[in-house]
Amino acid sequence: MRDLIGLPLVLLLSLPALADPVKNGFDLAGALIPSERILHGGPPRDGIASIDRPRFLPAAKADALDAKDRVLGLRLHGQARAYPIAILNWHEIVNDRFDGTPVAVTYCPLCGTGMAFLARANDQSLTFGVSGLLYNSDVLLYDRESQSLWSQIDRRAISGPHKGRRLDAIPLEHTTWGDWRKRHPDTLVLSRETGSARDYDRNPYGGYAEEEALYFPVRFRAQGYHPKERVLGIEIDGLFKAYPFAELAKSSGVIHDQFGEQAIVVRFDPEHLRTQP
Repeated sequence: MRDLIGLPLVLLLSLPALADPVKNGFDLAGALIPSERILHGGPPRDGIASIDRPRFLPAAKADALDAKDRVLGLRLHGQARAYPIAILNWHEIVNDRFDGTPVAVTYCPLCGTGMAFLARANDQSLTFGVSGLLYNSDVLLYDRESQSLWSQIDRRAISGPHKGRRLDAIPLEHTTWGDWRKRHPDTLVLSRETGSARDYDRNPYGGYAEEEALYFPVRFRAQGYHPKERVLGIEIDGLFKAYPFAELAKSSGVIHDQFGEQAIVVRFDPEHLRTQP
């Protein structure tokens, strides 16, 4: 069999790539993840707009939130802020600052991961955007200063000038608005005045979290669990462990465990689906 230029197909397949892969404008040559595993999520780069100038309301004026609405809660430098999932579903990244400290609050609707980072590398502040690319059904961020791509879950740059560097994680809580407000009455909450025309009363992913089907492939699927089972993931000194919510719900709410050389306690609140290692 021959292709259009007359070379034997088997020879053509054995030749090195004539051009390095580029997706959504990102050069993936030498990326830490094979380029064929990095997938287009659909939107172009910045097709999902990050929130770069967040506005906040005091808790008493957060009329759009019900007590059971899900939020990501962060407390840093004595300041508490809540980021409603209803907003993050549409934007995925909030570039924020706490007393001058640059912070990126991130959320991937496809896998339900909410993570916050110190937005800094090599003593340089970074601002992040949504690349429109995915790995393992998880959002790949990019920083606008160097155009490096970053894995949200791994916290690591997988291409670009920062390749191999990892961001410092900031403890972040997934809980309900009622729970967060009760424990942090001084909290501020992200305003729906984002500069984008979005219907924050509508979830663009519908019932995706409950469906068995996945929009994008993942490299590992645990047998015996719903493919979108929530887990508490812990990393200590390069070791990793996951605690499925389905298992935590069977406990008394307090789990004593040994993790490497350390004894740890995991607390689970079934009412608000909140975990705390």
